[in-house]
Amino acid sequence: MEAVNPKTLTDKVTSVISHVVVTTASKLAFISGQVSVDETGSLVGSGDYYAQAIQVFTNLKYALEAVQADPLYIVKMNIFVVNHNPELISIIFEAGFQVFGPNWPKTASTYIGVQALADPEWLIEIDAIVIFP
Repeated sequence: MEAVNPKTLTDKVTSVISHVVVTTASKLAFISGQVSVDETGSLVGSGDYYAQAIQVFTNLKYALEAVQADPLYIVKMNIFVVNHNPELISIIFEAGFQVFGPNWPKTASTYIGVQALADPEWLIEIDAIVIFP
């Protein structure tokens, strides 16, 4: 997997994402949108973006572990945030760093503010595409 951040694109965001990810992987995993529920289906962090982000990234980590995939091989993440405002960006990425530590995937990413998710209590949903080198 090769991360490409050309000088012709801003480096303002490359501390948390890569502009382009190139791979020749022959096997992929597509992880469905993970939300802030625990293994029993109970909501974690009602009304709290940080607490929900921790649970969402933890669920993403569990999904990766289930298929024995390294987080550094996530090639694409879509991050959906209800009622987005700029202050939430650092809160959500801080939670991701908390869960993944030095294995934070600087991947191609899309951060999307949305009006609502499937359940009105969910504030964040993240899906991912992973390669197996």
